[in-house]
Amino acid sequence: MRNHKQTVQGKANRRNPCVGTTGESDGDIEPGKLANKGEQPPAESMEGREPTKRNSQKEATRRVQDRESVSNRLERVRQRAEADRKEAFVNLFSLLKVPLLREAFYSLKRSASAGLDGVGWYEYERQLEARLPELQDELHKGSYRAIPAKRTYLEKPDGRKRPLGVQAVEDKMVQMACVMILNEVFEPTFKGFSYGSRPGRGVHDALDALHEGICRRRINWIIDCDIEGFFDHLPHEKLMEIIAKRVADPRMLRLLRKWLRVGWVEEGKRHPATVGTPQGSVISPLLANIFLNEVMDGWVLAWRKQKDRGDVIAIRYVDDAVFGFQYESEAREFLGGLRKRLQEYGLNLHDGKTRLIEFGRFASLNRKDRGEGKPETFDFLGFTHLCGKTRTGKFKLQRITVAKRMTRKLAELKEELRKRMHDPLGKTGRWLASVIRGVVRYFAVPGNLKSMRAFYTAIGRMWLKSIRRRSQKARTRWTWERFYRLQTHWLPRPRLSHPYPNQRFDAKYSR
Repeated sequence: MRNHKQTVQGKANRRNPCVGTTGESDGDIEPGKLANKGEQPPAESMEGREPTKRNSQKEATRRVQDRESVSNRLERVRQRAEADRKEAFVNLFSLLKVPLLREAFYSLKRSASAGLDGVGWYEYERQLEARLPELQDELHKGSYRAIPAKRTYLEKPDGRKRPLGVQAVEDKMVQMACVMILNEVFEPTFKGFSYGSRPGRGVHDALDALHEGICRRRINWIIDCDIEGFFDHLPHEKLMEIIAKRVADPRMLRLLRKWLRVGWVEEGKRHPATVGTPQGSVISPLLANIFLNEVMDGWVLAWRKQKDRGDVIAIRYVDDAVFGFQYESEAREFLGGLRKRLQEYGLNLHDGKTRLIEFGRFASLNRKDRGEGKPETFDFLGFTHLCGKTRTGKFKLQRITVAKRMTRKLAELKEELRKRMHDPLGKTGRWLASVIRGVVRYFAVPGNLKSMRAFYTAIGRMWLKSIRRRSQKARTRWTWERFYRLQTHWLPRPRLSHPYPNQRFDAKYSR
């Protein structure tokens, strides 16, 4: 036994050269401890090399271990939520601690506008590690106060303005942490035809599902559904009743009520909120999904089981929804029932935007027999959907960019090019290239390449016009041949960014 102890002690001494065989250190440092003011760790001082200043008192693996711990805790919540879809969670607020808040902060968009306090993401990051423990204490003591949103407006294609709420960075961080928790609770209960603001799902998944539903099922009628002012009229009490079915933690419910009631500031005046949730806040899409999953999605599934006789499809992306039906009578009955269902919860369908149209593989032939024109079109997630034909005459669902959206985008670029008229050509070229990549990444789906090429050509014409306005000489020096070399160098030509809908849909949903 004695020999074994000596062997262990010898191994310890080899690991720490500052510890002597008698258990005392040469420099009055206790065995196994680092220097209190350790700019210089003892091991590195003996090796005769420059110390790394962060190693003596800060553990390098702390953030990795924190992430793993957060992931494990959230996974356990998900497992419980999947095992019992009626269980009410009573201790979710305990997860709101420094590791989760840190992870939520680094998942925020760094270039987002600053809120009412004027603090941006990079500014807040400088004080992050000092602020996180204080914020955790404020949350758990109940002294945390949300900052009202800064009200801005986004102009719509029809000339109306959509109100947006810009939140403070700290509120975004806490909201994102709550989203990460509540996603684990509610995600197992969400229906399969809901695609908006959900992990692992996106805009093009919803577009693929709509495309395949119309092409593979016997769909002849489409309801293009629009809820009038959904985010502005979302009823607080009804929403909290729905959330309370799965979340029985009073501290979490209290925090959600704070964000719903904090309101916004416009022209220096504060407006408390009694209904609605700020469109543009981090938590609003999740609250919308929770509410509509109960009010709309559950009702749709129940209606399909009880009343439908033909094929029915449903696709919802947050508050935008499209429904397809085989029979017109069923579509009209469904639309009337949905209108009444939403009215029970204080919401209304927009009369001017909610439409029932004849659409599908037989729509063109049926309308031709009745002496009517081409089938109507509908817009969904930035694309106009219309009935087309392949070269062999078969039905094809064609998707092109919404004309008003493209016109508005070109008008914005024209104004920005006017401001950048005298910037170096390389700087303007890099900016335009980033714009084109962003538009192509979203809109370059099969069948829409012609629209993308038209967008590319329009940008080129506007850039050449901007260059020629720089001076009198530029008008004659900048010919199309010279500009073509500049355009080819800087602006990437549009190419398809997405596979055919059936390929991606079958890959993700093999059933």
